[in-house]
This record gives sequence, structure tokens and C-alpha cells, in this order.
Amino acid sequence: MARKTIDCRSMPSERTCTVTITGEEDEVLTLAAAHAVATHGHADDVELRDGLRAAMRDEVELPLEEGAFLQLIEFHTRDLEAFRRLAEEWRERIGREGTVRWAVVAADRDRPDTYLELVAFPDFASAMRNSEHPVTSDFAKRMQEATDGEAQFRNLDVRQLLRM
Repeated sequence: MARKTIDCRSMPSERTCTVTITGEEDEVLTLAAAHAVATHGHADDVELRDGLRAAMRDEVELPLEEGAFLQLIEFHTRDLEAFRRLAEEWRERIGREGTVRWAVVAADRDRPDTYLELVAFPDFASAMRNSEHPVTSDFAKRMQEATDGEAQFRNLDVRQLLRM
């Protein structure tokens, strides 16, 4: 069973509450209802619990720690779907040999057709193993066909994590 989470910051409230509750669904519902009653003055009724259930999300964690390695890749394309297909094909082909922990692709609001991909690895050595893999080399060549111009890479060593 997937762990669930609920975050007061995503709920309408007159208070600036930053409580986040994570656990099994029944645990989260019980604790969130108790918190809503004690802190926010709600009545523990069906309406409250239905609203809390609707606000629950699957827990998502992007593991990252000091010593990890990040690559920031900037690229331009008018066809983001072609990039998505290539990335999915790469993921399927590399399988368990891939060392990527997670990746995020974001659109630059100020520059149309400009995207940034942040890719996380446990460390620099695992990133290099991933980079040198033949499937990754093939992906890099095919990515140039799906993007406009050369992608730009920034190599980043994680020095500090700030949990907010």
C-alpha cells in the first residue's frame, strides 16, 4: 500500500500552518482530523473527513543527500513530446543498469521552447557510469535530433540540503 501525505499548506486556511502528515491512509486521516479539530477548530464530521481524503496524495520523495551529484541540462525544442518519448525509451532500454535516481523537466516561463532538466545521481562516479553506458550515448545522439541546437550541461555537487 502506498504511503499517503497531507500538507496543511495545500488546504484553505486562515492560519499559516505548515504541518505535514505522512503514513498509511488510515493513520493520516486520523491524525489529520485530530489536527484539524485541535488546531483549526473544525468539527470532526463526514464533510471534514471527505475533504481530508480528497486532499491526500501519494507520498513522493526525491531522495537526495550531501555528496550527491546533479546535472542541470538546458535544451530547446518545439516538440517536447519527442523528448519525452526518447527519455521513456532510454529508461526502458537502460533498465537496472541506469544510475539516475530521479529527474525533473521544467519549462522556462520566460523563454518559450526552453526547458531545464535536473537529473540526480547518488554521486559523481555513478553519473559517469550512466553517461558512459551505450544506451545513454545513443540517447544523447538522438536527443540532438529532437532538440534545437546543443544542450548545455552544468555539473553540480550537492554540498548542503535545506529541508523546508
